[in-house]
Amino acid sequence: MPIQINLITSGKPAFMPLLLLADEEEKYIDEYLYRGDLFALCDDGLKAVCVVTDEGNGVFELQNIAVDVPYQQRGYGRALVKHVFAHYTGRGRTMLVGTGDSPPHVAFYESCGFVYSHRIKDYILERYEQPIYENGVQLRDKIYLTKELEY
Repeated sequence: MPIQINLITSGKPAFMPLLLLADEEEKYIDEYLYRGDLFALCDDGLKAVCVVTDEGNGVFELQNIAVDVPYQQRGYGRALVKHVFAHYTGRGRTMLVGTGDSPPHVAFYESCGFVYSHRIKDYILERYEQPIYENGVQLRDKIYLTKELEY
């Protein structure tokens, strides 16, 4: 069976365990989960999810993208990004994504066509109750990248 990506309109809390892989505090996920579009990628079972919000003025933001740990590095994240772009093409002009200052995450988004926009210094340090580490390095800043939606 080929990969299927579905827009989830009800039962969003059931996806919280997977969403927590990309955003460590449930209270922050709650801030965007219910006002955003939740997409679930299935390939012989659930493999990945993402949430996209409408920020107004033709701007959408990819708030959360998470691939279940055993299935990372298999193209599922890239498939979700590609699907999201197809879904929002013609509906807006720009897609933003914010991520911790983790080189592998920034490199992933750049490989999907995003370009650096700006940095919010100490965002992660000031917002999250517990320190967040990636590859043994504490994350401090939030990096924003942007990509134009094609019409």
